[in-house]
Amino acid sequence: MPKDTLNKKANHGVEHMKTKLLALLAVAAAGVVAIQLPVTAHHAFSAEFDANLPVRLGGPITRVEWINPHTWIHLENNDPEATRDPGPWMVEGGTPNTLLRRGINRNSLVLGTDIVVTGYQSKDRLCEPTCRANGRDITFPDGRKLFMGSSGTGAPRDGSDAAETQ
Repeated sequence: MPKDTLNKKANHGVEHMKTKLLALLAVAAAGVVAIQLPVTAHHAFSAEFDANLPVRLGGPITRVEWINPHTWIHLENNDPEATRDPGPWMVEGGTPNTLLRRGINRNSLVLGTDIVVTGYQSKDRLCEPTCRANGRDITFPDGRKLFMGSSGTGAPRDGSDAAETQ
């Protein structure tokens, strides 16, 4: 066989190996990214909140953070029927998209509106810098009660979310 033909075959083999190696590295990198995204983007209920610490909070909305992966409703807990410390609280809700599908939007959460929230307190009971809770239900002054929690996170089930029965 002529020397040129042998060199072409050898070069083709090297190029083929380079292509395979690059493809393998790309798949490995994509796998690492795919594994890390869900871990950093979301958390299980039990990682931050205590199912044995149910809360009832009530008072005016002081701030709303309409952000992913969770909305946060800030309120000044001054409800005489509240089960936890008075003062500022941050209440975690579902994603903005989830709340929209349940009938809660930015216009529903008007600053100063008195609401009642039931849910579960965070495991950090020191409330530093602010007390936090995972919201289950939100009740508006007109009596409307809406599920504001996150389905499938491991939070206790109470039937408020239609997805729980599936």
